[in-house]
Amino acid sequence: MITQFLTDNRGQKVAVVIPIADYESLMEDVADLAAVAERRDDERISLNELKEQLTVDGILPG
Repeated sequence: MITQFLTDNRGQKVAVVIPIADYESLMEDVADLAAVAERRDDERISLNELKEQLTVDGILPG
């Protein structure tokens, strides 16, 4: 990974340039964190309840 920094006329870092693949990975992480934050107050269920629901919905084999 090559990371480049852009600096102002005093040599202070003001921006960063990263490879597109790294940027896309970071954006996926941001989207995942946003989804977690949106569901923070959702009701929680046990793993067994989740497996049962996925079986009923046909996602897991019965």
